[in-house]
Amino acid sequence: MRHCVNCCIQLLPDDLHPQCFSCRGPYHSHHKCPICKGEKILFRVDSKQMNLLAVLEVRTENNESWSGLFRFKKGKRWSLVCGLIIMTLVMASYILTGAKHELLLIPSSLRYRSFPNNPALADDEYLRNLKDFHQPFLMNISYEKYYPNIKLIINTITSKVEFTTRQLPDLEDLEKQELHMFSVIPNKFLPTSKNPCWYEEYTGKNTTDPYMTNLYALYSKHFRSTFDYLRKEFWNHLYHFKEKHYRLRCLPHFYIIGQPKCGTTDLYDRLRLHPDVKFSAIKEPHWWTRKRFGIVRLRDGFRDRSPVEDYLDLFDLAAHEIHKGLRSDSGTENSKMNHIVIGEASASTMWDNNAWTYFYDNSTDGEPPFLIQDFIHAFEPNAKLIVMLRDPVERLYSDYLYFASSNKSAEDFHEKVAESLQLFENCMLDYSLRACVYNNTLNNAMPRTPSHCTEL
Repeated sequence: MRHCVNCCIQLLPDDLHPQCFSCRGPYHSHHKCPICKGEKILFRVDSKQMNLLAVLEVRTENNESWSGLFRFKKGKRWSLVCGLIIMTLVMASYILTGAKHELLLIPSSLRYRSFPNNPALADDEYLRNLKDFHQPFLMNISYEKYYPNIKLIINTITSKVEFTTRQLPDLEDLEKQELHMFSVIPNKFLPTSKNPCWYEEYTGKNTTDPYMTNLYALYSKHFRSTFDYLRKEFWNHLYHFKEKHYRLRCLPHFYIIGQPKCGTTDLYDRLRLHPDVKFSAIKEPHWWTRKRFGIVRLRDGFRDRSPVEDYLDLFDLAAHEIHKGLRSDSGTENSKMNHIVIGEASASTMWDNNAWTYFYDNSTDGEPPFLIQDFIHAFEPNAKLIVMLRDPVERLYSDYLYFASSNKSAEDFHEKVAESLQLFENCMLDYSLRACVYNNTLNNAMPRTPSHCTEL
């Protein structure tokens, strides 16, 4: 059913077209209506006159919602088709590449049966029957060719392994190595906080940027928004007492450490769901192992060394929560224990000791005189270490698939492992087991080779 637009619009009292009233009613005259004759009608919108150039049609149809939905889907149709095409191409490329390099639907290339304790048992019959103990699949690796050499190398390494007690350094020697660190971190913490925290006097003004020199904020664009938020809220989280200002500083209560590809990220994500567990602003600061030495990647050289204050800044978000709880209980006679704990998840804290040869004097037997764990224990004797481990062979193969840049194949993986074992055997001829594990520079066939060799 159609109506004249003039009959549908409520004209204002001072409308310039009073003749339009004559066309209203059941006896609509197209000859009298200026709209039907194609004339312009002025109407007001927000006290402004505008020209109405078209005739409005009001249709009482029930399929408007369905047509709108159809038009919406039609507008997104090409995006959906393009997305499906790209996904199909990516999957096809992955399947074809994986089939070519023998990476799909096959077990790890080093899943042998357990080695016999007696080397004499590894005779020709044992080698011929080796495939019976291995899941059959098509590969271009000759086990008869590689297995005797690998077994000989492993036996040589095993015969030289001696687990000796490591002599711990004195606290005075540690202080001489890190004077500034020991001057910042106290030897006692707040008794009402489960997490190791302390109040430190802040001498800056309310216009001073407390994170201006933080190297994490300078080098990491991804976390600049976090530091921008900390700058805005910094002054509100200070403790003001007798015209002095104090900020709460905290160290982690626990450390998630372990080998790569062992589930450290999964545990990190799950623990973050707990209301009393907080983490650093960055999941893996790598401060103890790299940043405090000025290392991002050892092959890229050294940058400015990150002081301990930069590391402590990463825990300010969590420290604000602890400070809030401590201040709320300060007025009561019996202060309650604040149960919020802070953690950080730098897996390299367990195994990365690349920097010690550049900053600490080598000991006579090639072992580092100080380890990361020595400093953590000196500051936090009660720190918790959560170690994430995995089946060594599966972890190594997963690590290879993740970190290898090109030419990924089971045979290439096998060759790199054999080369790594050979390098580790050569190291064991002149150094102790601990020295070969800590000296990453002696073994570089694969990423983090010493850890790989200790696993195998």
